[in-house]
Amino acid sequence: MKVDRIDHIVLTVADVDATCRFYASALGMEVVTFGGGRKALSFGRQKINLHRYRAEFEPKAKIPTPGSADLCLIADHSMDDVLRHFAGLGIEVEEGPVQRTGALGPMISVYFRDPDGNLIEVSNYIEAVP
Repeated sequence: MKVDRIDHIVLTVADVDATCRFYASALGMEVVTFGGGRKALSFGRQKINLHRYRAEFEPKAKIPTPGSADLCLIADHSMDDVLRHFAGLGIEVEEGPVQRTGALGPMISVYFRDPDGNLIEVSNYIEAVP
């Protein structure tokens, strides 16, 4: 058996609506509703399902906690465009641009935090990748 890709991950958040607004405006994710009113953030071929803290859906992580995630996302815009976009929204870049190594090679990354304090890394690969 071999895994092909990640389909979705789950973030436990304090305020689902605030999280949806932030990810839609900051990262262009589409807010989708599914399965009895649950919310997710859709982008590319994957999504982030949202669980409200202390009202999580089963099954769940052993200790679901807002602010415990560290995610890396690949942008489809240049890093200069990303930085201008964040500045226009008042999003404080905590670190970067810095060079890092992603799943497919070297990349340039910036780091910031979402409303729950999760560390979000937005990156561009230095060389074109398939």
